[in-house]
Amino acid sequence: MSSVESHQEQLSQSDPSPSPNSCSSFELVDMDTSSLYEPVSPHWFYCKIIDLKETWIPFNSEDSQQLEEAYDSGKDCNGRVVPTDGGRYDVHLAERMRYAVYWDELASEVRRCTWFYKGDKDNKYVPYSESFSQVLEETYMLAVTLDEWKKKLESPNREIIILHNPKLMVHYQPIASSDEWGSTPTEQGRPRTVKRGVENISVDIHGGEPLQIDHLVFVVHGIGPACDLRFRSIVQCVNDFRSVSLNLLQTHFKKAQENQQIGRVEFLPVNWHSPLHSTGVDVDLQRITLPSINRLRHFTNDTILDVFFYNSPTYCQTIVDTVASEMNRIYTLFLQRNPDFKGGVSIAGHSLGSLILFDILTNQKASSGNIDNEKGSPSIIMDQGDTATLEEDLKQLQLSEFFSTFEKEKVDKEALALCSDKDLQEMGIPLGPRKKILNYFGTRKNATVSVKYPRLIYKPEIFFAFGSPIGMFLTVRGLKRIDPAYKFPTCKGFFNIYHPFDPVAYRIEPMIVPEVEFEPMLIPHHKGRKRMHLELREGLTRMSMDLKNNLLGSLRMAWKSFTRAQYPALQASESAEETEVEAESTSEKPNDGNTEEISVAVKEEIPSINVGMLNGGQRIDYVLQEKPIESFNEYLFALQSHLCYWESEDTVLLVLKEIYQTQGIFLDQPLQ
Repeated sequence: MSSVESHQEQLSQSDPSPSPNSCSSFELVDMDTSSLYEPVSPHWFYCKIIDLKETWIPFNSEDSQQLEEAYDSGKDCNGRVVPTDGGRYDVHLAERMRYAVYWDELASEVRRCTWFYKGDKDNKYVPYSESFSQVLEETYMLAVTLDEWKKKLESPNREIIILHNPKLMVHYQPIASSDEWGSTPTEQGRPRTVKRGVENISVDIHGGEPLQIDHLVFVVHGIGPACDLRFRSIVQCVNDFRSVSLNLLQTHFKKAQENQQIGRVEFLPVNWHSPLHSTGVDVDLQRITLPSINRLRHFTNDTILDVFFYNSPTYCQTIVDTVASEMNRIYTLFLQRNPDFKGGVSIAGHSLGSLILFDILTNQKASSGNIDNEKGSPSIIMDQGDTATLEEDLKQLQLSEFFSTFEKEKVDKEALALCSDKDLQEMGIPLGPRKKILNYFGTRKNATVSVKYPRLIYKPEIFFAFGSPIGMFLTVRGLKRIDPAYKFPTCKGFFNIYHPFDPVAYRIEPMIVPEVEFEPMLIPHHKGRKRMHLELREGLTRMSMDLKNNLLGSLRMAWKSFTRAQYPALQASESAEETEVEAESTSEKPNDGNTEEISVAVKEEIPSINVGMLNGGQRIDYVLQEKPIESFNEYLFALQSHLCYWESEDTVLLVLKEIYQTQGIFLDQPLQ
């Protein structure tokens, strides 16, 4: 007698009709069922490797239905390709494989699933193979039709599945004999739960995404391959950002959705880290890396050194070429797959990624012409502080007597930087002064990173920077002030969004208006108003100041100042004047005697600030509200603050709000 037959006999003898008490690991429900057989409803899943473990994830309901329709079409499946996940993945039906469309990613196995099993230690149900699921379904059909249960069958890997009744089906793994470690057959033979149909397992199946795409946003990552504290890739983080946006569209743009005015915004990741580190630089670094503290040194080589790479002329060129070419490639592919797309394009960058995009945008050409590479740098259109004339430079070198010579030859500072020793000699400049001039202007020329910035084949509408060090890098480069009249050649909008505790983030507005001190715009909470702890803190501060300055004169008036609403944060993207009007119109009607007082207070809190044309006259710096727990220790949450933007509803809502405002579509209710 085989071991399988012996095991079957043991099962039938020891437990001919298992009771609920004797099968505590089984999921037992009411035994009553109809004797009529109904075919199982399949659902399609794909397999992902998460934490070195296979995890089966269901397609959303619309994608699964499309895959099932293609499967049932009866046509030859060899050439059938079904777009899924909003067109970001293609499923090759014959291969049962899922491929990423816009980025490099390992292909995932796809399966048409009808039967599932789960052990006591498993978190999720695992689908059986399609062929064995068919065997299970045929056995189940016979059992229901003939009303003959306790059916036993063997899986391909010689495991036993027993169908006791429609609600109680179990899967026994092979029972091993006791060994020197003392393991017993009871422990190793603990059964798994078997379920038929996806509706009988606990799994979240989401609805599909809107087919209409209103806007496309490219998202560029910062240093290193990981983008958050869970060490996830830019693809996974952008997936979160996209999911948050879909939820917010349903809650904050409900009217526009009901009127079919909007579809969704597509966010696509742009990866430049992998191409940079595939140039062979990692091998060169490994040769010179010390063997001690290996993990820390590997982390440094893989992440922090990206900042130094960007300041290197050689690798900076590689990075900007990769980012621009990837965005152009993805944009072209996107249009091919979405020929009816009529929306605009925006770009977003996190950390160093925002600086890369800033430099690319700065060096675009406003005129539509040949898409050629152009040499340039932010110094062309910004005040670097190096505004000295040629005459002043020569005076500093104590060579003022030669200014008339250069003036006669019509040689300015730029032309002088291109002159050779022979050129200066022909102009009659002696050897000593020649050496001084060549050294002075040659050093300045070499100090500037010479990079040819590629042209984008589209004009971005808005540039969003998350946790951006742009301000710091511009200052280090010697840029003391951004001309208020300056704006990107091809991009109208610019929003610098940051968490107040983000150690990498810097402001932009003080570089445009250095003579005025003012606060950034406070981003409203996605549920409205400020967080309670911030209102409490500011209310106490106002009450203290009012009492100190003897402005109210009574406890009643002090209490009114404590409960007075804060208005600067109501409409985050509007100008100061629009914010003031909104504040006065949305505030509660005060007592007649206090109307003028509150109006004056609001006007004092919202001064009119001109921050230039970099964001079309609107404010540029926008700060998130910290959570209550974060306010207890800002150092403890500093790193987390730099990586918080991917799942921040407040950040995503501001992005959606600004994008849809360009189309004349607004939030259902203004945030307060």
